[in-house]
Amino acid sequence: MARDERVTLLEVYQALPEEQFQNLKFLLEGRIPAGLLLPASRPELCRILLQRFPGNSLRVTAGILQQLGCLDLIQRFQLPLEEQITEETPWEPSRDTPKVRGDPTPPCHPGGIPAPPVNSRRLTEKDLMQVAQRLGKEWQEVGILHLGLERSRLEQIQEENPGNPVLWNFEMLRDWQRRERHEATVSRLRSCLKPARLDPGILDFLQSLQRD
Repeated sequence: MARDERVTLLEVYQALPEEQFQNLKFLLEGRIPAGLLLPASRPELCRILLQRFPGNSLRVTAGILQQLGCLDLIQRFQLPLEEQITEETPWEPSRDTPKVRGDPTPPCHPGGIPAPPVNSRRLTEKDLMQVAQRLGKEWQEVGILHLGLERSRLEQIQEENPGNPVLWNFEMLRDWQRRERHEATVSRLRSCLKPARLDPGILDFLQSLQRD
């Protein structure tokens, strides 16, 4: 069984395009130290997962692939996706879980007015990574003033990912996404970032996602 798991895992990783493979490593960082993940090749990543999640590496991988939208790979290799969602990523709310009626929606920034509901698609992890790659040095200002995050949390993110500004931005955006839950849409993030002092290209990128 262990050999079959290793072979399947390597076949899954080899089937991923390079960009998706790098995104998969970013999304694994909450469970595996970045120092091990970032330089890892596909065979090395297989070895790391087999060591850290013996008998469970395919479930871990399936959950990440679902976040990346690689449902074709999940089906092709018959990965155990449902167990992964319930056991491996308890902090991520299911897309099928309805939001409790009356649950207040936080404003985009402290003292702001909650944005009205907009019919817009939810952001994916890939979307967040692409936004993170475009954010500049003012990421803490964006997080505190426009996304309503605590400075202590932003400092924690920085300590956990030394020397990697893209990951600081990504983790900050993912914290916002977790808080907003079903309200974490493309249009809502664009509304939050619109008053910020950012490269206009970020707003243009989010606008392009709304048209997709």
